[in-house]
Amino acid sequence: MNFLDRNEFNFEPSQQVIDAIKNFDPKTLCFYTRIYDEGKKSVISVRLSEIYNVPEEQILLGYGGEDILKNVIHYFLMVGNNKTILIPEFSWWYYNRVAGECGGDFVMYPLHETEDTFAYDVTEVIEYTNRVHPRMLLLASPNNPTGNGLTPDEIGRIMESIPADTMVLIDEAYASFISTDTQYIAPLINKYDNLIISRTLSKFYGLPGLRVGFGFIGKGHDQFISYVNKYLGYNRFSEAVALAALSSDDHYRKVADDMEWGRQLYKQELDHLPGFKVYKSVANFILIKYPLEIKDDLKNALAIQDYKIKFMADKGLESCLRITLGRKEQTKMVCDTIKKVFLNRSNK
Repeated sequence: MNFLDRNEFNFEPSQQVIDAIKNFDPKTLCFYTRIYDEGKKSVISVRLSEIYNVPEEQILLGYGGEDILKNVIHYFLMVGNNKTILIPEFSWWYYNRVAGECGGDFVMYPLHETEDTFAYDVTEVIEYTNRVHPRMLLLASPNNPTGNGLTPDEIGRIMESIPADTMVLIDEAYASFISTDTQYIAPLINKYDNLIISRTLSKFYGLPGLRVGFGFIGKGHDQFISYVNKYLGYNRFSEAVALAALSSDDHYRKVADDMEWGRQLYKQELDHLPGFKVYKSVANFILIKYPLEIKDDLKNALAIQDYKIKFMADKGLESCLRITLGRKEQTKMVCDTIKKVFLNRSNK
């Protein structure tokens, strides 16, 4: 089965990752890491501190990006009386669920469809945040499932214009597929104490099964950091593989180039067809509006080919497909199948 429905990785891991797995000494697992004796969390947090120029004590580590999000939302919504979080209208359903798990309330703010993408209205986000005054504001950049992101300037403008006691969580799980810029992170984290940026090895580095997430937090949150840190360290096998992945940017940048080829193919082949709209994406997936009447035929055709994509059911996106950007042959197969089903239906 070709799984193109959950934004997983359909390419090969880097050679460094493969070597790290092959050369891992199982005896290492018989002992805890000793790096906590140095007052540090992990060899991963030390390496991330070097890469992103953020102090090691302000690096967050978790069991995937999901764990970072859950810990952040649970903690900050459960401390104090304000239990409201603002989330994007079209976004990952899991944000709502996590807020509900700890008795939180969520309020949605709009994302707006433009000519070829969805977008945040930064002025509107600021207005909502000041009016609602939530305990937390969640921004996803890139956003799932719409694929749009925020620029560093837009993030700075939001941070400068909202209450200082509103914690801002930016989910950047899908970052790096288009932009290679990470220099904005350290200045933002250094300037805004109420900012948390969450990332993961699951998407750009293609290791969702490794379950390694990481993030960055502003100063002055020692109690929260104590809450999320693992006193006895982290999974030593995951640490070894994660270090190898973080040293493999050239390999994963080539994968990102293949994904860009896929974005362009969908745009060229489908965007001009009646009832279709291919939205601009800066993530490892693409959102496509399609004629809803071909849904059943398309599902059947893809099933015959052993392909699975996401048929959206979210309110307002019911006539959309979200397709993970896979290998070139996978992308071509899905694109050709969509086009063939549409043309066959049109000719009936």
